[in-house]
Amino acid sequence: MPAEPTTMDSLNPLANFRFALDLGKGKGWAGVFTECKLPDVAWDIEQVKEGGQNTFIHQLPGQRKPGNVTLKYGLTKQYELLDWYADMMSEDFKETSRTVTITLLDSENRPVLLWNLHNAYPVKVTWPELKASDNAVAIQTLELACGRVEFEKSP
Repeated sequence: MPAEPTTMDSLNPLANFRFALDLGKGKGWAGVFTECKLPDVAWDIEQVKEGGQNTFIHQLPGQRKPGNVTLKYGLTKQYELLDWYADMMSEDFKETSRTVTITLLDSENRPVLLWNLHNAYPVKVTWPELKASDNAVAIQTLELACGRVEFEKSP
């Protein structure tokens, strides 16, 4: 398949508008987030010295380092994420890990990039500090552990 031609629009950096999370249950998005820290993709490097070569060391890729995803969002009446976290409390980890998709949306809510996180599950939820005197959005944080990370271009 030939490469797509480069346009000036394709060279512009993507703006951080919002991220949506699909839990892979066929129900659509479980939440829209204002912040998303995707996992770093890094590899352990194994250094191998070659006999008789004192000036050179081979650097070979080892295992991929684990990474977590951190999502921040305003607390809503959408309870699918809370239900998933409650399922984790049962400690049945095989039943609660799933492939989830994070979608970067543009200013018109069109998908731009998608990240598929395999074997993802919640490992930490940070609840907002609730104060009756504040007139602010209650922001909570969700941290997911995940296995393989794949990305897709938007359709």
